[in-house]
Amino acid sequence: MPQQAPRPIANLHAPSITRRASWEDRPEHRISNWLTDWDFAEPIDAGLIGAPYSSASISASGAAGGPEAVRMAFRYNVTYSPDWDTDIERLRVRDLGDIGGHLTDVTTAHGNIEQAVRDALTHADTFVPIVIGGDHSITAPACRGFMAANPGKKIGIINIDAHYDVRVDDWGPHNGTPFRQLLESGVDGANFVEFGIHGFMNASWYRQWTEQQGITTITGRDVAKQGGEACMARALEIAGKGTDAVYLSVDIDCLAYPWTIGTSAASPEGLSAWDLLEAVFLAGQHPKVAAFDVVEIDPSRDVKDLTARSGCSTVLTFLAGLYRRLHNDRGY
Repeated sequence: MPQQAPRPIANLHAPSITRRASWEDRPEHRISNWLTDWDFAEPIDAGLIGAPYSSASISASGAAGGPEAVRMAFRYNVTYSPDWDTDIERLRVRDLGDIGGHLTDVTTAHGNIEQAVRDALTHADTFVPIVIGGDHSITAPACRGFMAANPGKKIGIINIDAHYDVRVDDWGPHNGTPFRQLLESGVDGANFVEFGIHGFMNASWYRQWTEQQGITTITGRDVAKQGGEACMARALEIAGKGTDAVYLSVDIDCLAYPWTIGTSAASPEGLSAWDLLEAVFLAGQHPKVAAFDVVEIDPSRDVKDLTARSGCSTVLTFLAGLYRRLHNDRGY
């Protein structure tokens, strides 16, 4: 196999897998054929970055396979959705590749993620990074890299998740601590929203701790009663108040069982797929949402690619919102 030319971003390597659809009708464009590699020169609207790392998970996890699973599952999708009446074909989205991890050292692996995200965002004109994990530990370094590329800007955060992920870090950084890390490094709790938190999986101590930090919790029950769109509108108002940009993180275990078999902590109280999609479509349209990740897709637990396909729909629906934000039309 011929040796690949060095890439200009440290720790960012070619995608671990590239899967093209073997056919498509003449009028359609399948995502796996539309989403091509970035040449690191072309101006882009959004860039897919794989963070295939799950060695910091507090439970057994194969989420390191998440980026591969999503890239494979994109072959089921095309650029148009009648639900949003939007065709994203004219959106300039490219695959930047995968961030190299480390077999034994979490700190080194997280440092690679932070550096790669920072350097990718400072290498080119502004674009929205879409980071595919990996376990949820990758969010802290990815967000730090985003903030390092935007010095002086105040950042709001929305976490769509089953869990608060603000655990005490007695065992070092792991997938239960990303937001505690970010809050302790200076993110303002007044601009942080925990969205969709649910189930008998969060100690009351953590709810009390988040309230002490000024964090807003919108529970899974709130979303079920009020709807994903209405709840996200509230979350965006809080995260965006007085901030320059908003980082949106989606842990796929926010969803209930049928949509998220392939993750380590699914539960019956989770959101419906529609609640999540309504939320990310609205977020994609918001002018301050400038970074996005989807984490905890574990193909080793998945059945018939169902969870990977949920991840694909989440990413594409966010991109549909982003298209509407940038172009103010339906794309056709």
